[in-house]
Amino acid sequence: MAITLSDKAASRIRQFLSEQQGRAFRLGVKRTGCSGWAYVTSIAEDIGSEDQQFEDHGISIVVDPKSLELIDGTHIDYQRQGLNTLFTFSNPNVTDECGCGESFAVNTAASAVSNPF
Repeated sequence: MAITLSDKAASRIRQFLSEQQGRAFRLGVKRTGCSGWAYVTSIAEDIGSEDQQFEDHGISIVVDPKSLELIDGTHIDYQRQGLNTLFTFSNPNVTDECGCGESFAVNTAASAVSNPF
């Protein structure tokens, strides 16, 4: 599988990469919230030897291997919601989300394997 981007997400990430002179878009997860996991995004200046790299819309997307177990197959979009704009994530591994939408859960087997955080 892979990590994919919508046209809008790719356009916004391309703008971030240009402004911050980054090499790639980094996507990961961290333990947090009532459901267990939250997405973390940043601009990658360095790419580690263990990082998994994907390319979509000409953009390099970097994911650490432990996060990849939880987010493989995720599609990223960039949307306007009211006065805010934000990245949204369509993750086929999600089994539950908290009411506020800030965190998500995955099946317990994947979660137990990936509990390094």
